[in-house]
Amino acid sequence: MVSPVTVSIDGMGGDDAPEMIIEGIELACKKNKNINFLIFGDETILSDLLTRHPNAQEVCEIRHAPDMVSMDDKPTTALRSGKRSSMRLAIDAVKSKEASAVVSAGNTGALMAMATIALKMMPGISRPAIVTSFPTQNGDCVMLDLGANIECNANNLVQFAVMGEVFARYELDIDHPSVAILNVGVEGLKGNVAVKEAAAILQKSTLPVKFAGFVEGDDIGKGTVDVIVTDGFTGNIALKTAEGTSKLITFFLKKFLSESWMGKIGALIARPALTRLRSHFDPRRYNGAMLVGLNGICVKSHGGTDAIGFAHAIEAGVKLVEQNFNEVIKQDLIKLTDVRENKNLESNENGILN
Repeated sequence: MVSPVTVSIDGMGGDDAPEMIIEGIELACKKNKNINFLIFGDETILSDLLTRHPNAQEVCEIRHAPDMVSMDDKPTTALRSGKRSSMRLAIDAVKSKEASAVVSAGNTGALMAMATIALKMMPGISRPAIVTSFPTQNGDCVMLDLGANIECNANNLVQFAVMGEVFARYELDIDHPSVAILNVGVEGLKGNVAVKEAAAILQKSTLPVKFAGFVEGDDIGKGTVDVIVTDGFTGNIALKTAEGTSKLITFFLKKFLSESWMGKIGALIARPALTRLRSHFDPRRYNGAMLVGLNGICVKSHGGTDAIGFAHAIEAGVKLVEQNFNEVIKQDLIKLTDVRENKNLESNENGILN
């Protein structure tokens, strides 16, 4: 029998916390009976909410946290004054091995800073990255980084490629996912120094990475590759642009289908297809971005999600724990280190300065 997975929850993080958090736990434990929860937050409030959700109450242990991190707190402020907050104590439960994963819908910057300080970076990783999946014309795609690192060098991008490839294997169930670097063109001469150097390393490496070179912005929606690697500045803009475009299309679709009787009749006829479209692009299905590169599974839920979205974030974290996600990354990083050491040795023998 498989041992239960214990998930640590920031019970006070998110726009509609803690009600949404408890409702999300209720949905998650109905779907997966193999999860236990440590939930951190105001004990009085959480106890009262759990009495209304018997399934969640059965699998939750409340740990009182006297403080909470607000959505407006700066990461430095959270680090300095949030040591007894629900977010920090939930992260510390993973650090102490009481829990196998932490899920929070709270302040992204604070979560990144606290998790990095508490859990530390994996050997061979210099920076964590935010990674998630989203729909394309050719199934789902993984992209990283989505905002953790404004500037990245070639080594960071190569590390992101390794972590993104493993994430796609286990999150999307793809045996050999293709990986590409986001660039201003597919030609090898285009792009800045970082993307060119990262591409050269991946092309020459013996890593189990199916490297497809460069892709452009329109390749994201096409689903040209399974994993897209970029810096956090570009990735965050690309993600928010895609979200904004989706909302724009929805706005005009509703407008045009409701402004005339012909449009209303068309909407009625097309209702089944429109329902499927709405379901396919429902952001709650893709809620739960992971902070990869840390010594622990840390999942960031969107702060404005509802119970369904939060339940999905929990499921994403549990799946990565059950797939032994971080151990697979560590094995690939060992291979990457060997590749880089061999490359440096060859360069020194040829009189090339590294």
